[in-house]
Amino acid sequence: MILIVDDNPDNIYSLQKLLESKNFKVDTAQSGEEALKKILKYNYALIILDVQMPDMDGFEVAENIAGFSKTKETPIIFLSAVNTDKRFITKGYDSGGLDYVTKPVDPDILMLKVKTFYRLYEQTQALKDIQQTLEREVEGRKQAQKELRSKVDYLHTLLESLPQIAFTCDHRGNIGFVNGRWFQFSDNEHTFPQTHPDDRPIAAELQESLESGKPLEMEVRVKKRDESGYSYQLLRVWPILENGENNWVGTFTDIDAQKKAEKEKDEFLSIASHELKTPLTSIKAYMQLLDRKLKLDKGCAESKYVNRVQDQVEKLNSLITDLLDLSKIDNGKLGINKKVFSLERMVQNAIDSIVQTHDQSNMELYRQGDISDLMVYGDEIRLEQVLVNFLTNAYKYAAGTEKVIVDCEVMVDFVKVSVIDFGIGIPESKQPEVFDKFYRVEETSFDFQGLGIGLYICSEIIRSHQGTIAVESSAGNGATFYFTIPLNLPTDAK
Repeated sequence: MILIVDDNPDNIYSLQKLLESKNFKVDTAQSGEEALKKILKYNYALIILDVQMPDMDGFEVAENIAGFSKTKETPIIFLSAVNTDKRFITKGYDSGGLDYVTKPVDPDILMLKVKTFYRLYEQTQALKDIQQTLEREVEGRKQAQKELRSKVDYLHTLLESLPQIAFTCDHRGNIGFVNGRWFQFSDNEHTFPQTHPDDRPIAAELQESLESGKPLEMEVRVKKRDESGYSYQLLRVWPILENGENNWVGTFTDIDAQKKAEKEKDEFLSIASHELKTPLTSIKAYMQLLDRKLKLDKGCAESKYVNRVQDQVEKLNSLITDLLDLSKIDNGKLGINKKVFSLERMVQNAIDSIVQTHDQSNMELYRQGDISDLMVYGDEIRLEQVLVNFLTNAYKYAAGTEKVIVDCEVMVDFVKVSVIDFGIGIPESKQPEVFDKFYRVEETSFDFQGLGIGLYICSEIIRSHQGTIAVESSAGNGATFYFTIPLNLPTDAK
């Protein structure tokens, strides 16, 4: 908006009409005092100020305007019909005016000056807005950096107070901060602790996590600087978003005592399982002899009790076998003897074994998929153990349903063997854990016996075959357990 200040209404009227014809918004004042009041109240892009006015002339008004911080940069054009001498023009510029126009005014020249000053005003305001935005942004960044520095300091304080070794690193793996416990294992804040020769270097494992963006969790043996032996540590490294990019926080937690306890437990399980196996084998043999003798006497009522004892002996034998396998897995001694064999034969053997041991069941077992000519490379006995486990679980958890399906599907480079039941199913939230050691679904743990290690052993067997094992299920809608193994035969078997 443009302010016209003149004590002559006729002059104001003619200038106002001229400016409004060019789409400028105009305000007017007929005295210096009125002009100053309006200038303090409103913002103006340009002031056209008459020099010769009663009480307060244009020079005094301009000097007052220049004294206000709000208006000191507002452009002023002086208009004068009387004070046209050079000294008055000079005084006008000294008072704060940007131009001095003498009357009579040439409308075209005046409009050219008005447009020029108006454009300069708009550009100045735009620059001020940009400057204010930049100042706010700079202030915001300063505040953000201050807050970030505060958070980093707080994080470092927390890491320093942890009982574990703790460190931070950037997305390239460069270590930034280490707490005091780090130096018990490393003499350099930029070098990871020395690892056991049989363990993969920490830096290599960390680099894979940095590239994938996934947290790292691994057990590693590291050496203290003043000790000769190695102790087990659980290394966890996870990303945190800092300054727009992922930085990483890591800890080493001492699990050496836990690993020793696990080793002692595994040794105990191994010894106990072996010791139990010997008398159990004798009991099983004597029970078989007793069963044969009682069967000769067809009227003997005790025969059914012998059958029940044999069932319980078989269950006990299965549990001990699982414990032995578990002990072997934990010690890295689970025997896998691979050779080329007929997958059809393995599947049929597993089915025959289950049908014979569940001959009292009303469930029907169906086959799907033709694998009659398929030869695979692996441990036939161990893979049969996996399939028998799947089928045993199907008969156990789907008891009372009509059928169980064994489906074999040949893919491009692997074969998939599935056992499909229509029993109680497994909740989706529980499925990721069903192959964990000693895991049992809470909803079934009181209804069905078992140690919760069968599926874990199965997963280890399939893993040793470079295959996959999984379950698809939902609560109340049955379950499909399946495994896959590669179809690549060794070169000398092709």
